Amino acid sequence: MCIKMHVMNTPLLVLASGSSRRQQLLTQLGAAYSVCGQNIKETLEKNEPLEEFVVRLACEKAAAGFDQQSDKSTVVLGADTLVVCGDAALGKPSSREDALRMLLMLSGKSHRVLSAVSLMTASKEKHILSDTLVEFRDIDEHEAERYWATGEQADKAGGYAIQGLGAIFVKSITGSYSGVMGLPLFETAALLKEFGIPLWGAK
Repeated sequence: MCIKMHVMNTPLLVLASGSSRRQQLLTQLGAAYSVCGQNIKETLEKNEPLEEFVVRLACEKAAAGFDQQSDKSTVVLGADTLVVCGDAALGKPSSREDALRMLLMLSGKSHRVLSAVSLMTASKEKHILSDTLVEFRDIDEHEAERYWATGEQADKAGGYAIQGLGAIFVKSITGSYSGVMGLPLFETAALLKEFGIPLWGAK
């Protein structure tokens, strides 16, 4: 379902995501937009590099959102985020056990957060990939249980929210904080500017 936002002006931009975090971050850039959430099949293909996987999902979301637009001058933004620990891809936890498994896997280690953004119009598509390194302190099973009880990580890649209670686990971060949240603002702003979308800080 597509939801209009900033109804004072007809938005030039459509966000192909129902994520409240991405909406918050996009609003932070000062862009006028509508929301048109997309549910696509998120299946890793055999031998597909994880970097290509997250970019593909962002592009597929943008394409699916664009197909729903009657005005083909619209710019559609798709995004996807994936947590990578070693060779393991950690998406959204499917259960309590899955969430605990993810947190204990990340405990005391560094992991990568890949966030891809795709912008699409009738004539072109362009995407970027943000790669951020996050280091966790040690987490014991009791603490992981307590975090699960908060309900915060239910729809978060890797089973934690860096902008919420999960920040207590983060020892250091190298890269994009907003990318870990789900939308790397520096890279997204550059793409939006290239596609002619007005931002609050545009020169």
